Amino acid sequence: MSSVSRLRSRGFTMMELMLTILLIGVLFGLATPVYQNYRERVRVNQAARDIAALGADVQRFALDNRAYPETLDQIGAAGRLDPWGRPYRYYNVESNGRGGARKDKRLNPLNTDFDLYSLGKNGVTKPQISQKDSVDDIIRASNGRFVGKAEDY
Repeated sequence: MSSVSRLRSRGFTMMELMLTILLIGVLFGLATPVYQNYRERVRVNQAARDIAALGADVQRFALDNRAYPETLDQIGAAGRLDPWGRPYRYYNVESNGRGGARKDKRLNPLNTDFDLYSLGKNGVTKPQISQKDSVDDIIRASNGRFVGKAEDY
């Protein structure tokens, strides 16, 4: 066998190389959205766990002081950020009134004690959780009996 034909048989053809790159691209294109959805579910679950824990801290504060805190600063959670890098929102319904409270689709306040929530992935919210900007918010509702995405409430 000549040396020229031996060199040709060892390498990949351009077609084989292009098919390999195409296959890698297709696999990457399929895997990326799946991975991004997984990461978003992890962020939502982390925010829900944080809100549940912060809610318990607020409840403990209320038991010790006979009133809910006015801000998260009073329970030592001033700089606490949600998984998207934004601060958690808190509103004392009991002392500030229901006017600033989050509301469901029938405009009933979600809580009678305090609101605690994250703005979710889009970082935008409206007082009524059924509005488009609020459905991705992670909320505490029914005085703590529900913690999760606003669209699931």
